[in-house]
This record gives sequence, structure tokens and C-alpha cells, in this order.
Amino acid sequence: MPTITIDNKKIAFENGMTVMQACELAGAEIPRFCYHEKLSIAGNCRMCLVEMEKGPPKPVASCAMPAGDGMVIKTDSEMVKKARKGVMEFLLINHPLDCPICDQGGECDLQDQALHYGFDKSRYEENKRAVKNKHMGPLVSTIMTRCIHCTRCVRFSTEVAGVDDLGLLGRGENAEITTYLEKTIDSELSGNVIDLCPVGALTSKPYSFKSRPWELSKTETYDVLDGIGSSIRVDTRGKQVLRVLPRINEDINEEWINDKTRFAIDGLSRQRLDKVYIRENDKLNASDWDSALNKIKDEINKRGKDKTITLSGKFTDAETIIASKLFSKGLGSDLYDCRFDNAQIIHGESESYKFNSSIQEVENADAILLVGSNPRWEASVLNTRIRKAFINNSCKIGLIGPELNLNYSYTNISNSLTGLNDILNNNSEFSKDFFNSKNPIIIVGTSAINTSEGTSVIKICAEIAKKLPNFSASFNPLNILNQDISRVGSLELDFKNSNFDGDFEKNLKAQIDKNKPVIFLLGLDEIKPKSLEGSFVIYCGHHGDVNAQHADIILPTPAYTEKSSTFMNIEGRVIQTSRCHNPLGDAKEEWKIFRVLSDLLDCEIKFNNLNDVRKKLVDENKNFLALLEVNNSSKLSFSSKEIIKDQKFSYNIDNFYMNDSISRSSETMANCTNEILKKAKAS
Repeated sequence: MPTITIDNKKIAFENGMTVMQACELAGAEIPRFCYHEKLSIAGNCRMCLVEMEKGPPKPVASCAMPAGDGMVIKTDSEMVKKARKGVMEFLLINHPLDCPICDQGGECDLQDQALHYGFDKSRYEENKRAVKNKHMGPLVSTIMTRCIHCTRCVRFSTEVAGVDDLGLLGRGENAEITTYLEKTIDSELSGNVIDLCPVGALTSKPYSFKSRPWELSKTETYDVLDGIGSSIRVDTRGKQVLRVLPRINEDINEEWINDKTRFAIDGLSRQRLDKVYIRENDKLNASDWDSALNKIKDEINKRGKDKTITLSGKFTDAETIIASKLFSKGLGSDLYDCRFDNAQIIHGESESYKFNSSIQEVENADAILLVGSNPRWEASVLNTRIRKAFINNSCKIGLIGPELNLNYSYTNISNSLTGLNDILNNNSEFSKDFFNSKNPIIIVGTSAINTSEGTSVIKICAEIAKKLPNFSASFNPLNILNQDISRVGSLELDFKNSNFDGDFEKNLKAQIDKNKPVIFLLGLDEIKPKSLEGSFVIYCGHHGDVNAQHADIILPTPAYTEKSSTFMNIEGRVIQTSRCHNPLGDAKEEWKIFRVLSDLLDCEIKFNNLNDVRKKLVDENKNFLALLEVNNSSKLSFSSKEIIKDQKFSYNIDNFYMNDSISRSSETMANCTNEILKKAKAS
């Protein structure tokens, strides 16, 4: 291996490394503004200057200089110190020095580095320049006079987000970052430019002037607003969530999160259910827990214990699933299910509902077949991996489904699921490229499997996967992209019943017409209230959304930031959220509700605390024992060569910003819908 000497310390490095990377291997800290590990090298700021012996007679930018064998580098010489101080003086010439009123204050790179390399006064006597602020939409606030032209935001938008909304106009002192025509940033990842900006030129508009970073309690947890389970940090003050920021997790979200994860948090304090309600005379009235639980007991005894139905929603955690399942079985009922969207699976085969290749493996693909999936909206962070494969591997992408506005080029094979027949039989141009590629994968969206042909879709995709060159005993190229964080965990716990196979609402209505049962809705708002008519509905949830308004009893429960919960993400990775603050009002965790009800109805379930519930999880499925480990499947024990009938469909997300109870309660997401989505549709 080649070697390099840094500050009299000789180290080995890998070919292709830059001097900056080699310096960091040696433990030398190099200041920087423009450089970022996930973006291309710009070499704009010059803060990373180092001295190179037998090199140029001036300092060199370490971020852009390839490391060479035998190089001798100094990072703390007098030349380097003087050069960095000079760069910092130039950067501060036009900076407004408004730290006391800047939202970046306390966590600002410029502030930190000015402490080490800045002067106590400026030698610049001319007038400072002033730059007009730009309108970038409802999420990103701009104070462009602070901008130091590092271009991180421009490179992120172009390279990662895949939109050309940001750019640099002008030269020298007249250079400006702009959206050209005062255009709103049309990206579901736009909030990441706030984290990337090192100086406070781009800050969070919803968070503006609300708090200082040192006033906040910071909790590391996971996102639940899609099936990915991104690593996040939640910043709270009291019982209010003020910020959500990404945490680095190379296996899942790298260091990005989507705008809904970041900005829908105001929905956590709006339209909340914080009291028990009982319907009397067709009106919901505030009540207490004892009255509600006794009312539930009476209704279950009257309508039949063994006819009780339990249905889970988008955010139902594994603890709630296992507690409700044990409760239902104690009543003598097995009528429970999580497939409210008509999603079809192959019973007993976990590979029919998991992302089997793993999230990280997507960026290594050289061909991707998208079947009924809009990854840009269904899993925005996963879509960055697809785009990375497209850029780095010249990945060929084929889509079966209606045309989409994706941020990479693709071949639209067919707008009908019948296009799978052509792929299977190798009758299209794309199929030839697909089968001849080295590392192809298939991504099947829930829009394709919640049709009447859903089971056939999975089986044909499995048959295609078996014909791919990379299919083996250790690698499964078939991936099911579930949109909800609760789905995989619920299916792993076998929270389903064959009575609900196919048309979910039609089958539910048949059960209601037959038995007039008690129905527990675990935060489920995605089915029509009309399909619940004739039953006694108990809504357990945290927001007064669609079905809460039609319930007979409402039991308030904590949101994901208010309790510690277990989930499985799309690839079967077990994650546990952390309690960030106490629940609002009278809210109680779902497992506690079922524990009390089991005593009232004489159906003993043996758990008394959260640890006991989690032991039951492991007893039910050993995969819940392995936190943060991928539990996908490399086998494909089913397939079919049957022909799919003509089956057109539409994607089941028509509004990225408001497609769950939390985001529908968010004023910020409503603003995004009005300003971003409607403008995009108009154009």
C-alpha cells in the first residue's frame, strides 16, 4: 500500500484517497466548508489548505489534491495557519456577523472556525455587500447575505435530489445562489440543504426563531412516516417537538431524511386526541377511562367475544400488535388483520412482503425493474440510492406502471401489469438488457400488489427473479416496497386472517353484516367509515382523523415520539424508537389498554410491563431478538409462469405531503401541498 507522511507521522492509505482523507486517517483535523463526503469536490472555500513539501510554493487545497505515495504533508505549519487565517478574513468581509439573531447560532461551522482562525477586528473598511433573499418555498428560509458560496446546496440538489432548482449566478463578489426564477424547490428532500449549509444562509422556515439549540432536549430515535425507518434525532422542549434532524446511518438513510419526516412534526401537536370520548345520542362526549372500558366490556359480552375484530393502521408498533393478538385469542377470536390496502401476500412466505436485497444493496444495481412503484414518494431516501446507481453504474431502469416524474431516466415498459408477461418471456428491449446485466433487482410497489392480480404479480416477479444472473442461495433480487412502517412487523407476527384476503373492505363489510361485532381500530384511518356501519367501533389512536370522528368510543394513545416502540422496516430490520417526551393528556399505551381489558373480560394475558410484552414478541418470532439486523429472505419458494390479465392501476399515493394522520394534521404539510404540489400539477 502507498504511504504518506502527515505531521511527521507515516501512514498507509488506499489508492484514490485525497490528501484530506489521508490527513483524517492520521488524526489531523482539517477545517472545511465546501467539502462533504457525499457530494462532489468543489474546492471553493480553500479553508482546507495544507503545506506539501517538494510541491507548489503555496498551500494546496487538501480536499481536491489526490494523495500520492511518498508525499510529505504539514497541517499545522506557520504557512498553513497564516493561509487559513487569510481565508477566514476574506469569508468574514461581507458576512453580516448577526450571530445573536441567527437560527444557526450555537451549531454554526463558520462560528466555530472563526473562533480558531478569525481576527478580533476587520481590516476591511468598505461597505459590505447585501444580497436579496430568495423565495425557496414554505420550508427553507433564506438570508443570502450570509452565504459564502460553498455550493453544497447546489451540489446536493443536482447530485442527490436530482432537481436543477438551485444554481450559482455571477462571478466574484456578485455571485449569488438562486432558484433562477424565484421558483419553489420541487423536491421531497429539500430540507437537507438546511443541514448542509455551514453558515445559516439556509435555515428552517417552520423552526425560525422558536428556540436555541442549547434549550432543547435531544433524543436519538427512528422515523415512522414511511417503511424505511430512517435514523433521526428529535429535539423537544417540554412536550413539544420543535425539530427533527437526520442521524448518520449508512445502512438505511445515509444522512438524509425526507421533508415529511423533518417538517410534519407540527402535526404532532394539532388535532390530538388527549381525552377519552364516548358516543351518546350520536355525539361524542368527553368521559373517563373506567366508563369507557366498562362500556367496551359490556358491548363485547353482548355482541360476542369470538366475533371481535382488530384492525391495525400505518403506525401500529409490534408491542401493540402482539398485545392485541393475545387479547383477541383470549376472547376466542382470530379476526385480526393489517392489510387494509388490499395488499396480497403469499401466506407463510416472508419474501413476499420484504425488501430482500437490503436497502444498501440498491446502489450497487446495474439494472432495476420498478413494478407499480413510485419510489420518489413511497420511500424518498431509498430513491436516492436508485439515483446513485443510475449515476455511478449507468443503471438501466424500467417502469411498469403509469408515467412518473422521477429524477432519473427510465424506460416505460407498460402502463399495465401485463408488461410483466413481456419481461418474463424476454419479449422487450428492456428485458434483454435486464437479463444480461450483472446485478439486477426488482422493486415491487404496493400499488401493484393491492390489485386483484396482486398474488400473480408476486409469483411472476419471483419467476423473473429466479432467471436473473445474481439470484443465489445468499442473494434474493426480489424486493417488496411496503409504504408503512407497521406492515412487515405485523406480518411477521402473523397478524392476518384469510377472511380478509382479496377485497379487504368488502370482506370486512361481510363480517359486519353477519355478526355486528365490536371492532378495534388501531389508528386505522385508511378505510371508508361507511364500511364500518353496523359495528361498534373503538378507535385507539393519537389524532382525530377520519375514522375517529365516526367511532363509538375513542381511546387516546401516544404518538411515536411519546413512547418506546418496536418496528420492523421494509428489509426486516428491527428498530426501537425512544420516548422523547411524556404523552399528552390522558393518553395510554395500547398494550396497557389490552392488559386492563383482558382482566375485565376474564381472558388472562400474561404480561404486566413493557419487558414482558417484548418477551412475548420474541416468543412469537425470534427475529425480534436481533435489533438493527436485517432479517430478509434469500429464498424464493414460490413462482408462477401464469399470464396476468389486462390490469391497469394507479399509484396509491396522490399527495406525498399528506398521506397519514400526522401529516394530514400538519399546517406545514398543508402549505407544501398548496405551494409545491399544486404548482407541480399545474405545470
